[in-house]
Amino acid sequence: MNDTHLPDGSTAKPAPADSAKMPAASGPTPAATVPAPGAAAPIPEATTPAPAAVTPAPAAATPAAIAPPPASRAARRSLTASAVIVTVVITAIVLLSAWYLLQPQPLLVQGEVDATRIDIAARVDGRIREIPVKRGEDIPQGKLLVGIDNPELLARLREAELGKAVAVAELARIDAGTRAEIVAVRKAGIASATAAVTLAQQTYDRTKVLAEGGHAPIQRLDEATAALQVAQRTLDQARLAYDEAVAGFTREERQIANANVVKAQATVETLKSLVDQLAVVAPAASQVYQINAEAGEVVLPGVPLLSLVDLGDVWLRFELREDLIKNVKIGDRFDVRIPALGDRHITVEVKLIASRGEYAGWRATRATGDFDLRTFAVRAYPVERIAELRPGMSAYTNVQGARR
Repeated sequence: MNDTHLPDGSTAKPAPADSAKMPAASGPTPAATVPAPGAAAPIPEATTPAPAAVTPAPAAATPAAIAPPPASRAARRSLTASAVIVTVVITAIVLLSAWYLLQPQPLLVQGEVDATRIDIAARVDGRIREIPVKRGEDIPQGKLLVGIDNPELLARLREAELGKAVAVAELARIDAGTRAEIVAVRKAGIASATAAVTLAQQTYDRTKVLAEGGHAPIQRLDEATAALQVAQRTLDQARLAYDEAVAGFTREERQIANANVVKAQATVETLKSLVDQLAVVAPAASQVYQINAEAGEVVLPGVPLLSLVDLGDVWLRFELREDLIKNVKIGDRFDVRIPALGDRHITVEVKLIASRGEYAGWRATRATGDFDLRTFAVRAYPVERIAELRPGMSAYTNVQGARR
């Protein structure tokens, strides 16, 4: 470092470089050197003291100097507590997620309430006379549902009844046998035929004598011979007729008469059953579910007129794939929820598991490697009768979790 030349010609050496780092000496500060009168002022850079920004290192550290203040300790404790809370929350979330994923997922299926349904149809054609019931009405067994008019059927019934009467009368006549008057007539016929034979025999004898003597032609003898033969055959017929009248009707004729009576009776019963079908009645105690006809319409046999439901035979129907049937068996009981009854829970028991048709199948989504799955209908009956259940209500259940 170069020396600094003063105005009076003296030379001032700069302070050592390490002097700025040394601590200030204790005691009074020496007085500054005052230049002589008339001398120039000293250069500021040469007289500028060492920068005050440099803090001298302490000689030794004390315990009071390294202890943190109370505010810093509280902040550190708060940060530690926050970290612990976050760790606990994250651990709980991970554990709950793992527990949820490991739990078996519920098999929630939807079913439908169903009941025995009876579709009522007429067995005869005709025009509807009346429908004395209303939809939703509870009816007893034998209640008139539909009245039908068919005048032609009634006329056929009367004709069949008359035919039966004829057959019965014929059988009675055969059972009574031949009348005495007829027997007497047949007997008189035998006497007349006998007289004719006698006359023909006498005529034949005389003609033969005359012919042999040459007094009568041979043709006349032939005529007398033929007349005698005719008289004899007539006598034989009269005798057979008399025997028939005395013997009466044969066993076969009686059987035919009996068969005619039975046939006529069957015809009457058939027509009478059809006439009875003109009044369509309820086959069982039930409720009118639907009416498909109106009074005055012409109906045909087999066309449904109205539908009935038997609310005493109500069940729940579920459709399940065959890979889920392993979780259900006959006799299982489980709870179902009925939204229409305010999410009411009822207990049902499986009574039937039946496969649906070929059309009800779950098709494989891949061309190879998978197989089609069939659909099975599960029918479950309520353990206790629920009067509020109606066909068409939805039912929900967890087959895996609610099975007993």
